[in-house]
Order: sequence, then C-alpha cells, then structure tokens
Amino acid sequence: MVNEATKFERCGSAQVRTQAQGSAWVVSGDYKLEPETTCVAFEPTLRDNGGMREFAALFAALDASTATTAKVEALAQYYAQAAARDAAWATYFLAGGKPRAAVNSRALREFAVTATGVPAWLFEESYQAVGDLAETIAHLLPPPTRRSDLSLADWVEQRLLPLRGLPPAQVLAHLTQYMDELDGGARFLLIKLIGGGFRVGVSRLLVTRALAQHAGLDPKAVAQRMVGYTDAAQPPTAARFAALVAPPAADPADPAAPVGGTPYPFFLAQSLSLPPAELPAALGAPADWLVEWKYDGIRAQLVRRCGGQGAQTWLWSRGEELITERFPEIVRAAAQLPPGTVLDGEVLVWDADAAHPAPFARVQTRITRRTVTAKLLRSTPAVFVAYDLLERDGQDQRGLPQSERRLRLEGLLEAAATGTGPASAECPAAALRLSPRVSAPDWPALAALREHSRARQVEGFMLKRHDARYGVGRTREAGLWWKWKIEPLRVDAVLVYAQRGHGRRASLYTDYTFAVWDRAPADAAEAQRYVDGVAAGQAPPALRNAGLPVLVPFAKAYSGLTDAEIRQVDALLRRATLEKFGPVRTVVPTLVFELGFEGIQASARHKSGIAVRFPRMLRWRTDKPLHEADTLASLQALRPGPA
Repeated sequence: MVNEATKFERCGSAQVRTQAQGSAWVVSGDYKLEPETTCVAFEPTLRDNGGMREFAALFAALDASTATTAKVEALAQYYAQAAARDAAWATYFLAGGKPRAAVNSRALREFAVTATGVPAWLFEESYQAVGDLAETIAHLLPPPTRRSDLSLADWVEQRLLPLRGLPPAQVLAHLTQYMDELDGGARFLLIKLIGGGFRVGVSRLLVTRALAQHAGLDPKAVAQRMVGYTDAAQPPTAARFAALVAPPAADPADPAAPVGGTPYPFFLAQSLSLPPAELPAALGAPADWLVEWKYDGIRAQLVRRCGGQGAQTWLWSRGEELITERFPEIVRAAAQLPPGTVLDGEVLVWDADAAHPAPFARVQTRITRRTVTAKLLRSTPAVFVAYDLLERDGQDQRGLPQSERRLRLEGLLEAAATGTGPASAECPAAALRLSPRVSAPDWPALAALREHSRARQVEGFMLKRHDARYGVGRTREAGLWWKWKIEPLRVDAVLVYAQRGHGRRASLYTDYTFAVWDRAPADAAEAQRYVDGVAAGQAPPALRNAGLPVLVPFAKAYSGLTDAEIRQVDALLRRATLEKFGPVRTVVPTLVFELGFEGIQASARHKSGIAVRFPRMLRWRTDKPLHEADTLASLQALRPGPA
C-alpha cells in the first residue's frame, strides 16, 4: 500500500519513487531509467535543513537522468533552495573537487561487517553482486533510528574531514553514529564522500550553466569566477559561493576579470573526423584557418602579472592545478615577458638537440615529482610552447580574432627572444617557444603532412578559424577550434578480466582487461589447447612450459561499446567466469576486440613491457577467431622509431 507521503513519477518505462521524510523528498528504492529518460526525481519546493539529504536527492536525480537540460534544471532548483554553505560544498564536489579519502576501503568493509552482523564472506559475495562498495553498505545497514538535521557543510567540516587519521576504534564509533542518522540514499552519498569515490555524471560546464541560470549571470563570467574554486588548499565557504553568484559590479569594466595569478577558463576544441575529401565543403579553404601541430603534453596557462612582490609568474594546468614550482626553467624564461601577460600553450619535455618533443611519458616524470632536482632538470628539460595570447599589458585579448591574437603573440615572443623585452633575470630561451604555423596549398596536402605526426611526437593538427574568438569550454559560440587527430593505433586483443562499472552501470561488467599472445598460435587448435588449460585451472607459466603460447595482459578499457553490446558481453562473461576476486572476474579467454590507442611506449612497470595511452574499444570482433588476435611483437612494431 502506498501512503500519502510517497510520490511516483513516470519516466519512460521506469518508475521512480521519492518519499517524504519530514519536509524533505528523498529518493528511495531501486530504479533504473531508460537512456532517453529526461525527467528527474527531485522536488525543490519542499525545504529541508538537513542538507545531506537534499544533496543526496540531487545526486540521485543527476545520476538518473541523461538529459542535459534536466540536469541543469535539477542543479538550478537545488541552488534556489540550498543554504550558501551547503551550496558551496555541493559546487565543490560537483565541479570536480576531491578531498582525500578520510577512511580507506578496508576500514569501510570492517565497519560494514560489524554494523550489519553479516559474515565477512557474505558481505564480499554481496559486494560482488552489487559491484559498488558504498551501495552494498547502504543496502545492508539496518534502518536508521535517529534523524540528523546537520547541514551538508557541517557534515563535511565537522564529521567527514576529521575522520582522517583517527584510530580505527574511533572511526568505527563515528561511522556507526553517522549511518544511524541517515537513510539509504544519504548513506550511499556519505560513504562515497568518505571513501574518496564521489563522482556524478555532470560536467563543470553544466554546473557553471546552472549557477548562471540561478544567479541571472553570463555563464562566461561564472566560468571565470569558478577558476580555482576546487583548489583543495582553499575550502569552499559561504563567502566564496556568494562571490560566484554575486551581481555584476557597478564598474562596467569586466567584473569577472581574473585577479592575481588566476588564469582564464580554457577554450577547448571539437573533434574533427571527416575524411580529407569532405573538408573543403565543411571548412572552406585552408587559408581561412591557422593550422598548428597538436602537441601531446600538459595544457597550461602561463600567467605573468604584478603581485605583492613585483612581477610574478604562475603556471596553471588545465585541471586548475598550480604547477609553477615543478617547472622552474619555464618560470625563468617567463621573466622576459612583460607583466600583464597570459599565454595559453603546452608544457612539453624537449631535449636541447632534438627536432621534436619527447613522448608524454617523460612529461609525466616531471608532473608527478614535487621536488625538482638538478639531475631531473637535466634529464627532462621542460619547455612551454605558446599558441595563444589571452592577456597583454593587463588587457583581455580573448575577444580579438584568432589572427590578430596570433600576430600579437608572435611579436611578444620575438621581443622576449631577442632581449628587447623587459630586462630581467637570464632567460633560457629554449624554455619558451612559439607554436609553429603549418601551411599547405590544400587539404589533401595537409592530410599528407598529418601522416607524419607520430614521427614528430604529435597527435595531428589543431585548426583554428582566423576569425575565432577565445571562448570558454568546449563551445562554438565564440568561434571554431578543431582537433584533427591522426587515426589511433589498433590491435586485436583478447578479453581476460572484467570488472563492474559505476553509477547506472554498476550491475554490469563494463571495465575490461585485454591481452595479446606472447607468440602467434600455430593454428586454432593450439589456441584452443591454451583456453582449455586456463579453463582447467592451469597457470600461464605452466602452459608456457608445456610449449603453448600464452596471453599477456597489457591494457584496460571501458569505453567504446553500445549499451546493447555491453549487455551481451556481460551475459557471456557471467557464463565464462573462472574465478572471482573482489569485484573482478577472471574469464575464459574467447572474446576478441579491436582496441585503439593514441600512443605506445616501453614500460618497466608493466609485465607486458608496454604501456599504451588512452586505450578504448573500437569494435567487438565477432568475426575474428582467437588465434588471429595480435601478439606482443605486433605491439612492439607499433612503437615509434627514431624521429
């Protein structure tokens, strides 16, 4: 029997239930929405001071919907009724802020076993069935006996963050109390936040749009204010949230102009996948475009402004991480730039005698090191390759056409390189470079040049219309930037492990590990003998000693299949499972997939000796027999030779 406090909404072929607790509507019960569903289970008109429940309802609404407009509307409704302190933390989490895990997964498991009285083996079986630790715990805990009206901010600041570093007994006592004050949806969310596993299907751009809609502001102004908001060194506060949604200042000069070392929001390119023959009709003549190499490094903004101690330099990654101290050679080079300068570009490792940049793997050795030694500086010399001018003499240049910004950038860097810029410390000129123009008479000629991208350690071309302004995010309203990347490297690989997905795919096996043969099987029969041996429980070393080829794992991938294909593969994997350990299944190796990836390098950390960049599934090779899958030698042959 449905009581009066329960509300049902019809969403496609699914029924979503939200139930009132006091004055709040919270999502309860299991539900699954069809991909085309656009409605959301969120009731913003009923206020509740229990901010964790409100945020849990918003989280469920965002996770249940695939429609952009519905997500923006749910966000805007949340902001319309949330207290500023709660909205500050909600924005932080939704925009990608990730505080360190307060409690590790092992401690959460121990808490769940103690709190539920479920044997450890049964909890693990439940976890394997559900596929998500937070969801498993939320399902198994007994109903709450108390109710908390703490705000989201108080939950985070007074309860969640102080858990880190406490003795296990205190952690257990606190978790027992906290879970007894929340319902299932809020428990699920709290465990995600405690364990550092929070993520939801909204982009930073959608959060920006919702804030702009709520506050009646230009989304571009909100995007600028959002820069640096998720910096873990500056906790979100009511004052910081108020600054995000404050009315424009009376001064008509740009009220959202960056201050201090703050960068601008990054402009992102669209992907271009048309064949060269179709480019003239779609893009016009190459003369209408600025063509540059697309580098594979760390997208960054180099900011040179007057600070508290004179002119200062800041280097920001696209992820809004301040990386200045990791690249001192770039900071020294920037000393030749006049204050009031902001450049957009790429951080690369580029050896002094090399014609082309080093692979991305060498850039990673710099970004992951907090301490920069003299030896590291010598072995991995970093450069900043500039390709856009965002600020000059303290004036925003983003509204100028691309062609004008490029001319000003060339003049600025020429002055710095020749020493006619402002006097400063000695500048290692090689650490500050201009992205070269690429020219060709027509698109086929450019396509021919693009084929040499891998030899140059680049990913293809960037195409920027001469009249394009510098926009915000991946939008086309300001102008057009295209990334015209080379085709991915491809191999046919065999699926050997599977793990459950997340969110709406938590009940399906969607994350796969792939392997290739250490040598090509002589024929289908030899490959089948290996499969039979694996199915019988024999380890690969024993099978290799028996003279058989073995499969060597080398990559993980989770994207590229349709929902229908995922369901098919999931059903096959469940029948082909050999062993389960946690959420992972070892499966009989029978399924072949074509994988694509952007780059490949030698790696001592991987058993295969190979590391690939951005692997994804291109197609399920139902037509490919197992013995024709690729080998380690096939992978090695894809590695670039000397440039």
